[in-house]
Amino acid sequence: MLADGFMEFLIPSRLGRPSDDPIFALNTEAKARAAKGEKVVNATVGALLDDDGRLAVLDGMSAAIREVSARDAAGYAPIAGSAPFLKGVAADLLGDRAMAVETAAVATPGGTGALRHVIASFLEPGQALLTTSFFWGPYKTLADENGRTLRTFRQFDEQGRLDLEDLDRKLGQIVEDQGRALLLVNSPCHNPTGYSFDAGEWRALGDIVARRSAAGPITLCLDVAYAKFGDGSLDLAIEEMLRLPPSVLPTFAWSSSKSFLQYGLRVGALVAVHRDVELVRRVQNALSYACRGTWSNVNAAGMIAIGKVFGDKAQREAIDQERAQWASVLKSRVARWNALARPAGLKYPRYDGGFFTTVFTERAHEIAEALKVDGVFVVPQEGALRVALCSVAERDIERMVSAIAKRIG
Repeated sequence: MLADGFMEFLIPSRLGRPSDDPIFALNTEAKARAAKGEKVVNATVGALLDDDGRLAVLDGMSAAIREVSARDAAGYAPIAGSAPFLKGVAADLLGDRAMAVETAAVATPGGTGALRHVIASFLEPGQALLTTSFFWGPYKTLADENGRTLRTFRQFDEQGRLDLEDLDRKLGQIVEDQGRALLLVNSPCHNPTGYSFDAGEWRALGDIVARRSAAGPITLCLDVAYAKFGDGSLDLAIEEMLRLPPSVLPTFAWSSSKSFLQYGLRVGALVAVHRDVELVRRVQNALSYACRGTWSNVNAAGMIAIGKVFGDKAQREAIDQERAQWASVLKSRVARWNALARPAGLKYPRYDGGFFTTVFTERAHEIAEALKVDGVFVVPQEGALRVALCSVAERDIERMVSAIAKRIG
């Protein structure tokens, strides 16, 4: 019973939850100050903007969406997703390799929906997923909302490389504790650090997962949201994941939000690959059932448009060229950051491309508040400041670097 005599209707696990995502709250504050005429550098939200602060759009993708007929757009989509769309996503991820493996695939509301499914389908309630010590905050939200927890391994060793020893130790402990494991990794262009695994790190990660899977099944989920903006392809990751033993299930969380710069379309997919036909059938059934039990259907017009783009070579190549132009804009910002940030004394991971980087500091929340006084908005997290270069004009990077360097001291 509450103090004013009313009863509490929320179940205990839902009490005390925040009303807004902290990143979106920071973005709202930054935009409000900018609307009053203040010159603000807003490096909070993970959306690619041009140098005038407008959302970057792939015109070819927008045209493809407009070409979907009104009746097709208004109709229910298949619960698991439309076949041309799912086939196109599998080929986008795996290339010709898609013919050599069995795939289970379902459409999801963005990459977030794919992550929801992998957490809820491959872990029991109360069990923990494993990811890097720096991670996209909603990983924890998704785990919490679905009755699971999140554990981390130290992302960087003393040389600034992936801490494979801690990964090995933590993964082994989780398999021992739970009898199974879900390892969630985000590369290339990790959010929030911008770090991309190199060939040696992928090989070593694969070796660790393969060895630890002898004690229990391991689902390896690769979040590829930012892969199209990386300095290279997914080939390294794909080759390592496909060589893993049958005791490992490789899965991919794919998103059109970044791949096609269509954040509001809310179209993504979860793809699982394996050579065991019966296992893939069971996974497909479970994921389709999960779709019906959560959102039921994904945006029909979005899947139709993306499916047609995947199936039309000329249209796909034109959109790929558009994306490459925007990727070039982002790479110029990354190059400018790298040219200024290290000489200014900022400590951050290897950063070759992607929407974000992070600046290491133990005073992240204090410094982020101080930077707001300077009109610079970044996202504080445990041990670092997340800086979204994707939304910062190249001309503003020098101001931002100088402000961060001054506040870090």
